[in-house]
Amino acid sequence: MNENLKKLSNYFLIGIFAVIPIVVILQIIIFLKELVSHLFSVVHGYADSYLYTALFFAVSFIIIVFIGYKIVKTGRPWVITVFDLIIDRIPFLNTIYRVLKKVINMFSSHDQKIAKEVVYVEYPSAGIWVPAYVTNRFENKYVLFIPTSPNPTSGFTVIVDKDKVILSEMDIEAATSFIVSVGVDYEKAAEMLKLPR
Repeated sequence: MNENLKKLSNYFLIGIFAVIPIVVILQIIIFLKELVSHLFSVVHGYADSYLYTALFFAVSFIIIVFIGYKIVKTGRPWVITVFDLIIDRIPFLNTIYRVLKKVINMFSSHDQKIAKEVVYVEYPSAGIWVPAYVTNRFENKYVLFIPTSPNPTSGFTVIVDKDKVILSEMDIEAATSFIVSVGVDYEKAAEMLKLPR
């Protein structure tokens, strides 16, 4: 009886971990669907015509694709530069906008000025090593974002001495995969074995 209960709970946990990625993707799809549907109802409320609403979405899609194309081919297009200049003159909004851009650029391959290293740091206590994203550096100090599993968007921002971190060969994508998979997707076993006790 006890053995069957153990097997049942084991199968249940395996099933939960198998379903979690599907649930997360479905939540993202539902969020995007609600966002688009809300935007559609707002635009249709103003235009009061399905033709104009469809035209608005088609033009918006083309503009976004064009902006993405220009960023990949030539860097930042003039539209974004003008928008940056306008937002920069608005108090409070300029701070939020600047911070959001820095966070997004950290994960983007186009901005080479932002540090994109992954390191190990002892947290929350000595002997416990966690991967962290290097978000900034000042002389011998590192600013790190320590993400939590399985949601890497939540975590802690800490400042540590350079000698308190160990560089990792993982890139941000590999580190994020490690965090989201709660350690299942980890290809740096040799790196793990080198961490001090």
